[in-house]
Amino acid sequence: MHSPDDSRIRFTLTDEDATLALAQRIAAQLKPGMVIHLRGDLGAGKTTLVRGMLNALGYSGRVKSPTYTLVEPYHVNGLNLLHFDLYRLHDEAEWQAAGFRDEFDGYSIFLIEWPEKAQGLTPQADMEINLTILNEGRKAEVRANTETGKQCLEQL
Repeated sequence: MHSPDDSRIRFTLTDEDATLALAQRIAAQLKPGMVIHLRGDLGAGKTTLVRGMLNALGYSGRVKSPTYTLVEPYHVNGLNLLHFDLYRLHDEAEWQAAGFRDEFDGYSIFLIEWPEKAQGLTPQADMEINLTILNEGRKAEVRANTETGKQCLEQL
């Protein structure tokens, strides 16, 4: 299912259930203040992974991609999670005008799709999850960038 490396693990996700199972494992390791970058082409499964994490934490409402709102807040089991989709973000001025810099308070968990659209504007990601579409299924590479990220990675 996965192959280890010092700071990364690769998973083959054969179907949506495998993606949701990975999401459940990640959700069990989330800690307040974490920043997770989600990368991958359109349709790679970034929002599915977020939905799986939220459901694993006990959220039962609808989880949608915040493509037009740019951010969707969730409160579940005493945790605040902010799900960003920055696909439609055009420049730093939009980021500043939206007040997103103020959101990074060290207490919420940040799940950021298309983080490259805000390059240099968000705190360093504790973990990066890269999803690649295969002929059948997906490949996920989870990489740790911080000590917190490495601790989570060790538990996956």
